[in-house]
Amino acid sequence: MGQTDSLLKRRWRVFKAHRRGYASAIILASLFVALLPAELICNNRPLFVSFGGRWLFPIVHSYAETTFGGTFDTEADYLDPAVLKMIAAGDGRVVFPPVTFDYAYIDTSLSHPAPSPPDSQHLLGTDDRGRDVLARLIYGFRLSLIFGLLLALFGSAVGVLIGALQGYLGGTFDLLFQRLCEVWSSQNELFLLIILSSIFEPSLGLIFVLLSLFGWMGLAAYVRAEFLRMRQVEYVQAAVAMGSTRLRVITKHILPNAMMPVITFFPFRLAEGIMGLTALDFLSLGVPAPTPSLGELLNQGKSNLTSWWIITSVFVVIITLITLLNFIGEAVQKAFDPRAVG
Repeated sequence: MGQTDSLLKRRWRVFKAHRRGYASAIILASLFVALLPAELICNNRPLFVSFGGRWLFPIVHSYAETTFGGTFDTEADYLDPAVLKMIAAGDGRVVFPPVTFDYAYIDTSLSHPAPSPPDSQHLLGTDDRGRDVLARLIYGFRLSLIFGLLLALFGSAVGVLIGALQGYLGGTFDLLFQRLCEVWSSQNELFLLIILSSIFEPSLGLIFVLLSLFGWMGLAAYVRAEFLRMRQVEYVQAAVAMGSTRLRVITKHILPNAMMPVITFFPFRLAEGIMGLTALDFLSLGVPAPTPSLGELLNQGKSNLTSWWIITSVFVVIITLITLLNFIGEAVQKAFDPRAVG
């Protein structure tokens, strides 16, 4: 246990010594934590409203316009001057998030035709439908990062499981599964997506399933190679001779030593998942409207080249996100390099 703690401490010191990677990890973690509650940052619903001696929270509960003395039973539009006037007449107060638009709100009171340039209301302008670009970037950043994280976790788990079984069992099982992997990897992922998109309605779940079907194979090959090597080591052979079960040998004696490729490749797999979602959305094969998407904004920038604020903002976000992940990946690889921690 002490040796393990000492090794982890040495790896952590090596990771921190990689200033570029360590700083990138802090920046990315800070951005993720800060933008995770995106509804509290960008929303056309107020955080709270005081009206008639009551505290109302439109951000978590829908209130009809009649609540404030209006005539419609539909949800109040708190950006409507008439609704704000009714609230003020009742000695009320409205507190909005820093950005008073969410990713789907269409502003019909623009001073310029959509896509409109940046102004005091829309700091990064609007897209071609009149939606706030800053709000869609924040929501899209959160969606991309969570999607990539879940995809990397699921793909890593499947890759480790299949690679471990192939490497430890070997023989006929390994041979047959290798042939199946070769056949499956020869399938065209984009073709398969086009076919499935014509059968099913495109959704985030469909994209996740499809990318997961292909995302485990590269990692499984590395884990398989590690298991093929480690199962011949003396202490593993001794554990088998002493009657340890296969599950115990795999999980306790081999898997901890075979996790290096899983950990070192994880940041790059995360970046790969984000770019996969962005590319599919750019090709209009991804998430349905009005889901916020970096790829959809990128496609809008391509279609509206004169609207420089769209392509510039989404390009900066994508490049920054992928660069941070690559720097983190470099630091992790350095930390797990035996020559660096030896």
